[in-house]
Amino acid sequence: MFLDLTVNKDLNVYSYLVGGISPRPIAWISTLSSDGVANIAPYSFFTVASCNPPVLSVTQVNPRDKPSKDTLINLLATKECVINIVSHELVEKMNQSCANYPSGVSEFDAANIAQAPSKLVNAPSVADSKVRFECKLREVISISNEPGGGKMMLLDVVGICIDDEVMSGGYIDPELLNAVGKMGGDYFSTTKDKFLLKRPQL
Repeated sequence: MFLDLTVNKDLNVYSYLVGGISPRPIAWISTLSSDGVANIAPYSFFTVASCNPPVLSVTQVNPRDKPSKDTLINLLATKECVINIVSHELVEKMNQSCANYPSGVSEFDAANIAQAPSKLVNAPSVADSKVRFECKLREVISISNEPGGGKMMLLDVVGICIDDEVMSGGYIDPELLNAVGKMGGDYFSTTKDKFLLKRPQL
C-alpha cells in the first residue's frame, strides 16, 4: 500500500501516523487554570527539541469540538507547566486522566492522583512521578487551526526533579524508571524488553 498525500489531500492519516511512529514517550502535563484549577493530561507527541538551552516539544492535536484543550489554554494563561514522566505503576491513573472531564474539574481529584508542590513553577507535580520537568512556555507554533491540526508547545526546562531511586552511576537508569510509551490504538509499551547496542567507533 502506498498513500500519495499530494493527491489524497483529505485522507485521514492519523491512524497511520500514530501506528507507524511508535512507541512514543508520554508527557503527562500538569497545569493550573487562571481560576486555580489543577489540570493534568497525557500527550504522546512529545520529544526533546534542544539540549542547550533545554527545550521540550509537545504537540496538541486540535480537538473537533473546540479550538484547544485545557492544557494549552492554561499554558497560554499562566506560562507554566510540569511534564511528569509516566512509570508503569502510574499508567492506570494516567489513562484515567484523559477522560473528557469538564474544564472546571481537576483530573488530580477525579483520578485520585497525588499532588506535590513544584519548586520553580506554580503548577503542581505528580507526587509519584519519578522524573519531572518544570517548564516555562517559550513559544506556541500553530501549524493548523483545523480539527486534527497541530499546535506545537515549546517549553523551556527550568528545573528537573529526579527520584534518587531511579539513579545509577550518575544517570537515570531506564530499567529503574520503567517508563511506558504510547503506540497505535489503545496499545501501550513498556521499556522492560530492551537491548544494548554500542555506537560504532571509526
